[in-house]
Amino acid sequence: MNPGEIAVKDRKVALFNLGFAYSAFLIGTLCGLLQVFIRNDALNLPAWLDYYQILTAHGLLLAIVFTTFFIFAFFQAGMSRTLGAFGPKVRLWNWIGFAVTALGTLLVVVMVVAGQASVLYTFYAPLQAHGLFYVGLALFVIGTWIQGFSLVGHYAVWRRNHKGELSPLFAFMAIATIILWVIACLGVVATVLFQFIPWAFGWTSGINVELSRSLFWYFGHPLVYFWLLPAYMAWYVIVPKIIGGRVFSDSLARLSFVLFILFSIPVGFHHQLTEPGISSFWKFLQTVLTFMVIIPSLITAFSMFATFEIRGRELGGRGLFGWVRKLPWRDVRFTSIFIAMAFFIPGGAGGIINASFQMNEVIHNTLWVVGHFHITVGTPVAMTFFGLTFWLIPNLTGRRFTKSLQKLAFLQIATWSIGMLLMSTAQHLLGLLGAPRRTAYTGYAHDDALAWFDGLLTNHVTMAVGGSILFLSAALLVFIVIQLWWLAPKADEQTYEAFPIAESDSSMTPRFLENWKIWIGIAFLLIALAYTIPLAEIIQHAPPGSGRFQTW
Repeated sequence: MNPGEIAVKDRKVALFNLGFAYSAFLIGTLCGLLQVFIRNDALNLPAWLDYYQILTAHGLLLAIVFTTFFIFAFFQAGMSRTLGAFGPKVRLWNWIGFAVTALGTLLVVVMVVAGQASVLYTFYAPLQAHGLFYVGLALFVIGTWIQGFSLVGHYAVWRRNHKGELSPLFAFMAIATIILWVIACLGVVATVLFQFIPWAFGWTSGINVELSRSLFWYFGHPLVYFWLLPAYMAWYVIVPKIIGGRVFSDSLARLSFVLFILFSIPVGFHHQLTEPGISSFWKFLQTVLTFMVIIPSLITAFSMFATFEIRGRELGGRGLFGWVRKLPWRDVRFTSIFIAMAFFIPGGAGGIINASFQMNEVIHNTLWVVGHFHITVGTPVAMTFFGLTFWLIPNLTGRRFTKSLQKLAFLQIATWSIGMLLMSTAQHLLGLLGAPRRTAYTGYAHDDALAWFDGLLTNHVTMAVGGSILFLSAALLVFIVIQLWWLAPKADEQTYEAFPIAESDSSMTPRFLENWKIWIGIAFLLIALAYTIPLAEIIQHAPPGSGRFQTW
């Protein structure tokens, strides 16, 4: 094995995570396809299958299962590549963590399929699922913690052996993301273990709805950054290598990830702007902290386009935008991720609307939010993961990403972009017209609802067309994955896909940026500031608690 390559034993656990991720991806996109046709009154489900079952499965399998398993595969491969092969204990705990995460996932899916957990991926109380659904959620989180802490252990060993050195940028970013994930999951673990499980098994008679929702959104918003930060890792560390460049600024890259830890967690109340029981001051405070996240996002945008321009000019680009033509547009691994970045621009603008109280009043609980979700997570995150897939699987399996597969990959990226543009645009516009989210088709009585089925883009048909294109694109992607996994020609020394890590000069990077005690301490201070008093008030002034509701 050459220095810097991934150990063969380390590849296996990453591949198992990828296999689980793409199995969930295919089923989840099929559920999405069914949804858009049901909302358009073009499909009737059989009696044994309910719309809210597939809506729950769609959200869980794509937003939680696909992303989490893919992210840990990416981390495991990258940490082995940058810090060296895992030790036996680290490798064992990675496998144990994968097994627990998979077991939790299967338990959740079984409950959804059995019709015992149509509570959507937010599992809002007072809707109540079977107790085993919540047990599965707890096992899922515990499994990810086991995998995460095993990687932290691998990192700690490297730090002990390289005292006084900054860790490789990839490893630093992976650890930052794991820290964010563990802290964020404290909220969902608390509500699942101490509220939902006792309530679902009948050990308590009611549940504090406002507390459960607040603890969920303590987790739910940083969850978005758990999805985004691995995409940012690819943008900062992988893309510069693919285009033949280098990281623009090691310091800015590390600073941006530190800021995400600080400002992405104490902001959950901006998802609860319309809910009673939380005073306006605390909603205002968390909205302000929400807008602070714009700073590391702008740092990332500046760093990436600086990287592109520097490399384009090195290749001979002249004039104001001549460097753009010099970028490797014929390499789908770059083009797919560049398109993902472009989609994030309108997605970020929509996020500002969602977090602004007066504008949120217009779009809250409408299809606008669904469109926003798909144009931020379903495109920038997902398409970045697709671009990573095109070299990550060949790197792990030793097969070639052939020219014919690259052509198919371009077709897949093009169809995903077109499908998402059609579907998310229709959802945004339908949301502005008041079309509700989370609902199946119904014969709305109000005349204003006719606008949801008229017009070109303001139409459920357009949404269904976009969703159909997305499913075909997803099927094509799974076909490419199967080819890269088992059927593509074996690579030799000249055609082997190396794990691309860009050069990053850390000689001028302040050492305190990797002092995790400082940043974790400040993060908990901000969380205490934003949550201690309002959560205490919610608990102190709690009503008797809601009983069980099952509407399916």
